[in-house]
Amino acid sequence: MPDADDIAPRKDEAAAWFRTLRDSIVEAFEALEDSHADGPFADEAPGRFEVSPTVRRSDDGSDAGGGLMSVMRGGRVFEKVGVNVSTVHGTLGARAQAAMAARKGLPGMAEDPRFWASGISLVAHMRNPHVPAVHMNTRMFWTPQAWWFGGGSDLNPCLEYAEDTAHFHATQQEYLDPHGPEIYPRLKEWADEYFFIPHRGRARGVGGIFMDDHCTGDWDADFALTRDIGRAFLPAFVPLVERRRSQPFTEAERDAQLVHRGLYAEYNLVYDRGTKFGLETGHDPDAVLMSLPPLAKWR
Repeated sequence: MPDADDIAPRKDEAAAWFRTLRDSIVEAFEALEDSHADGPFADEAPGRFEVSPTVRRSDDGSDAGGGLMSVMRGGRVFEKVGVNVSTVHGTLGARAQAAMAARKGLPGMAEDPRFWASGISLVAHMRNPHVPAVHMNTRMFWTPQAWWFGGGSDLNPCLEYAEDTAHFHATQQEYLDPHGPEIYPRLKEWADEYFFIPHRGRARGVGGIFMDDHCTGDWDADFALTRDIGRAFLPAFVPLVERRRSQPFTEAERDAQLVHRGLYAEYNLVYDRGTKFGLETGHDPDAVLMSLPPLAKWR
């Protein structure tokens, strides 16, 4: 495990990777907007990301890091998509300390509650209900007691196509298998458990991969796995967009999409750890709540 002298450049390396991944995704999504030539919404102007800085303030009002919020609204393909990166630092409040100490079994957090975190977070809600919504995030977290990685991606179709689900999972497995044949099955099962909505008794989508608190003690290996979780995202998702974006759809299918978005909103507001952590630690609420859909409905 890296000592105190080694971890600073590794923090920089992780933060730089999350920004690089963000740039590649923004470029790919704007290219999808440009290439949408037929089918619903093809006669509209292609969407573009609006980019704005985000700032985290500590309890005393001092600068505690920030990042970039990149949001596209009302595109030809994307109804709303956000791709955010941030690198923040500060001290954990009592509630966050207690939650992490309980989940991670870390002693000494109350004596030294400093933290540093960097990551990328993406959620895409699509115009065409045949195109699945999607989520992806990866992150690195550090405290004086430990460091770890987390994140993953999952697919959220309102109208499921078996071949799309199979492609999404097979691509992720392709990127994860070089890290060990046990990795993909374990992260798939973890995603199935994590992205479950208890009060509805159902999953919010068709799963994907997920991990948290990942620290084997080998920083390079753990960071390589985290990078490949991010690298798998575009080849897993973009072909599904290209396959479905020109399909015609009915009002009933649009209605099903809006109802399904209600599940997404419920999960993110009630259960998602990242949402809770971001709001509890004073990060920009607009960036934290970027994941919420622009329109949703409930029966």
